[in-house]
Amino acid sequence: MVQVNIHEAKTRLSALVEGVVRGESFVIAKAGKPMAMVIPYEIPQKRRGGFMSADELKIPDDFDTMFQKEIEEMFYGGDAE
Repeated sequence: MVQVNIHEAKTRLSALVEGVVRGESFVIAKAGKPMAMVIPYEIPQKRRGGFMSADELKIPDDFDTMFQKEIEEMFYGGDAE
């Protein structure tokens, strides 16, 4: 990995950045002491919300009332009307 002093980095910034685009990282140093590392930027991949595509996902028409009777029986007991 290339190490350049701050003054040299300012002078050669365009060329150094072109190298980074090609995957070559470099270190910026002050008086020979490493201060920062410049690495290629990676665009984060979008996370998928689930494992099914929209075509595979089917939501029943009665989704909002599914198991309503059973739930009412759990809370209120017996025959809930």
